[in-house]
Amino acid sequence: MSDTKTLSEAPTTTSHHAHTAVSTAGLLIALGIIYGDIGTSPLYVMKAVVPGRITTDLVYGGISCVLWTLTLQTTIKYVLLTLNADNNGEGGIFSLYALVRRRGGWLSAVAIVGGAALLADGVITPPISVSSAIEGLERVYPEIQTVPIVIAILVMLFLLQSFGTQIVGKAFGPIMFLWFSMLATLGVLGIVQHPEILRAANPYYAYNLLVNTPGGFWLLGAVFLCTTGAEALYSDLGHCGKGNIRISWVFVKTCLLLNYFGQGAWLITHQGEMLNGRNPFFEMMPSWFLLIGIGIATVAAIIASQALITGSFTLVAEAIRLNMWPKVKLNYPTDVKGQLYVPSMNRLLLLGCIAVVLYFRKSENMEAAYGLAITVTMLMTTLLLSMWLRTKRVAMPLVVLFLVVYLAIEGSFLVANLIKFPHGGWVSVAISLCLIAVMYVWMRAFYIKRRLTEFVKVEPYMDALKQLSGDESVPKYATHLVFMTSAERQTEIESKIIYSIFQKRPKRADIYWFVHVDTTDEPYTMEYKVTELANDDAYRITFRLGFRVEQRINLYFRKVVEDLVRNKEVDITSRYESLSKQHVTGDFRFVVLEKFLSVENEFPFVENLVMQAYFYIKQFIASEDKYFGLDTSSVKIEKVPLIITPPKTVDLKRVY
Repeated sequence: MSDTKTLSEAPTTTSHHAHTAVSTAGLLIALGIIYGDIGTSPLYVMKAVVPGRITTDLVYGGISCVLWTLTLQTTIKYVLLTLNADNNGEGGIFSLYALVRRRGGWLSAVAIVGGAALLADGVITPPISVSSAIEGLERVYPEIQTVPIVIAILVMLFLLQSFGTQIVGKAFGPIMFLWFSMLATLGVLGIVQHPEILRAANPYYAYNLLVNTPGGFWLLGAVFLCTTGAEALYSDLGHCGKGNIRISWVFVKTCLLLNYFGQGAWLITHQGEMLNGRNPFFEMMPSWFLLIGIGIATVAAIIASQALITGSFTLVAEAIRLNMWPKVKLNYPTDVKGQLYVPSMNRLLLLGCIAVVLYFRKSENMEAAYGLAITVTMLMTTLLLSMWLRTKRVAMPLVVLFLVVYLAIEGSFLVANLIKFPHGGWVSVAISLCLIAVMYVWMRAFYIKRRLTEFVKVEPYMDALKQLSGDESVPKYATHLVFMTSAERQTEIESKIIYSIFQKRPKRADIYWFVHVDTTDEPYTMEYKVTELANDDAYRITFRLGFRVEQRINLYFRKVVEDLVRNKEVDITSRYESLSKQHVTGDFRFVVLEKFLSVENEFPFVENLVMQAYFYIKQFIASEDKYFGLDTSSVKIEKVPLIITPPKTVDLKRVY
């Protein structure tokens, strides 16, 4: 008996109905989830581009740089090109890596660096967005203390995540629609005052700023802030779908550009003046609208945190599948495809955000830490995307052209952002390095453990298993004994499981079950395969679950057993004579083997450091039975040593 079936009747928190088709609800959710970061950039970009005296070169050059950055970087690279590199509807740098990883082992380093940098940016984005919004209230209430308010809002925002991004998107979508409409309206009013600002669309002004204006090149670090949300846009692909993102981007980009040009018009009418802390965004508002505008901007900037938070959840889920992150619990709070919540990452992000707020206190101080990490992620995405283009058989000259153009653009942004390092940029770099260390340790430890795990053929042990099952001199351990196995081949099993059954403590059971979980590259696969190892005594079940399917093995296993009983392929009635007469179902007990670092290990120096770090981190992570969704009342965790070499010969001398 060995056939593959679908868990079609199993209740699950994921759904196969697509949320990728274009719909009004999808467009609204996209506005609420995806564009918060990039959509609130008008709050601070032009203020950063024109730090001192207002000049024509600065204004026209800055607006031109913003226009062409949004066009080349966000529109062409991400919306038109990168969104095509989806992994069955899922996006993000790890999904992209999964599509190309067979083309070179070095690509794992590229993915780790890019993923860690994006997660680090997720710690900076919520504080700077919320702080910049709340500090707008200082124009009305100069003595207001913003730090406690910012922290309170961040706590509330992160608590909302447990309800799912569908709920968040529906709540935030209408607000962001109002925000973008306000951006466009204010921009048009500004452009009417000075229509000549539209000439800034000419790329010559960008060239003039970067090449001919003293210090102009270093302003790229400020210009880059207009596109920092592009990577999160790709990461959130699975939440809203490609069609909804592309159509909504037309509206979003139009509103953004209108507002940038409107700010430029206001600036040019004040040519020669010093800004002295004034924000062109608020200055271009009519006085009667100022309080309303600050209120809407405050709410929109709070929402800006959402894109990086949801993107971070997606990244962690994909990193787990790629063995680059600890197996933490993943929740699926709604029945909509793509909705995901990672409690542990939610807590870590919240603590990191609070620490950033307490350290920097003001948004202008956070700007120094903002943008540096995300340029690294964009560079890594460019490298991976070039490999993906090759898998799609794109002509080599076109791939080279893509690489040259975007490595030059993003390399320039990176160099310009490096001046931020001593002024706060080191914070995001430090966070990135910590995350890189965790990912490297976890991936390297995975391969070390796999190398040291000994697999044996299961068939030679079947006779002994049958005899043990019928040996009444051995106390019965359970009616049904279920072992979680990592053996990918159906004919093999870990030697440690054989040791656990026959030697550590003989485990007599009526039926032995060996369960293996295979995580597929497709997000929503739900299949299982049953192999009969010994008639009425031993079975192997292989689950093929998509990387977006919640690991609820206890539930799925029960579903499979019910199917087998219904088809009369197995009898789960207790074999105790008294219970069998009453047709009582036997008990099920799961056994999960957890490895520990034996004192007998003799790892090479680097591998020893990796494994020490791995087991140190592991003690803060929930055990694997929690990840697999097993019923804790019927699970036995067994510790088994991870041995690298047998103990050396010990010279012991016997004395009489």
